[in-house]
Amino acid sequence: MCGLGISNFTSKITTSITRVIPSWASTSKRANRAISWIGKHVSSPQNRLILGATALMSQPFIDLHNRKVDEETRKVSAARTVAKIIAGTTTGFLIRYGCIKAIDYCCMLPSQITKLTKFPRLRTLFTPDSAISGVLKDLGHYKQSLGTIISLAVMVFTNFAIDAPLTKFLTNKFVDKCKNKPVNKVQNQNSNTNQSNDKKRKEVNYNA
Repeated sequence: MCGLGISNFTSKITTSITRVIPSWASTSKRANRAISWIGKHVSSPQNRLILGATALMSQPFIDLHNRKVDEETRKVSAARTVAKIIAGTTTGFLIRYGCIKAIDYCCMLPSQITKLTKFPRLRTLFTPDSAISGVLKDLGHYKQSLGTIISLAVMVFTNFAIDAPLTKFLTNKFVDKCKNKPVNKVQNQNSNTNQSNDKKRKEVNYNA
């Protein structure tokens, strides 16, 4: 009974979210094939990695080329952006992957349960009524969707407990790395040349 109650509750949440999201139908066959392929082959954790990689290849460069601020501010901003992307992508991927695996463990079809199955009630804790009655045969998309929804709820807390401290730690590491980076040889030569020219000008003025 507890398993059925949880299943009904999660089904109502999924249905409510689906009703809120605006509906849109594509008329392009190529777009439909692409969307279908992505839906079948790209999971929610993989999607989070793709978003993180895309952000890592674009956002830091935008910060580094922001001419409205000085160079030191640009470096700190880029370092914080990189740290935030790494922390968010890592925790987002791990939490989504873990939640989907947990749902997969607790969402078995009745036909898959045998006498050797351990914790049979736990294995059907999130199994929907339509699957228990035999109407729904494939739970792949259901597991992915429910796991993603639960992971989003979990990440509300991990954003403060993990993301923020990890972002701060990585930002400090990256900023220290930038400050301790050795100066370019060309910059050293230019600096030495300028100092030598200043010294010669002072000697000429003194002799004059």
